[in-house]
Amino acid sequence: MNTKTITENRQARHEYFILESYEAGIELFGTEVKSIRSGGVNLKDSWISVDNGEMFIRGMHIAPYEKGNIFNRDPYRIRRLLMHKKEIMKLYGQVKQGGYTLIPISMYFKDSRVKVQVGLCKGKQLHDKRDAAAKRDAAREIDRAMKEKNQR
Repeated sequence: MNTKTITENRQARHEYFILESYEAGIELFGTEVKSIRSGGVNLKDSWISVDNGEMFIRGMHIAPYEKGNIFNRDPYRIRRLLMHKKEIMKLYGQVKQGGYTLIPISMYFKDSRVKVQVGLCKGKQLHDKRDAAAKRDAAREIDRAMKEKNQR
């Protein structure tokens, strides 16, 4: 299977602990797919909600296709995600009971289809973000020291 990453939601990894991830299809129109192929998509402030047993992605921006004229859709319209009903209900139960959030982590092509990686996430507190930054900085310093030592 061919997979090609289109975009990633880097902010999600900073703001949330990602507990599990799932793959979902997404319902798109032709001009939206063409715009995605040209890189006109942004997942930064998007989230996923479950309504009436269906999953919807909200806040995702897909830029209008340049040559799309009247066929272009609203860039911020709500788009339906495609998953099995059992998976949707399982995620819905965890969101309602456990206080988790559903966030799109990345978007990619799998063969010719657009897929979204959905993350079951728990929000980070400020001290968690600081701990993660401190660990990252410490690892960077260790790598620099090792590289400097190996050059001598």
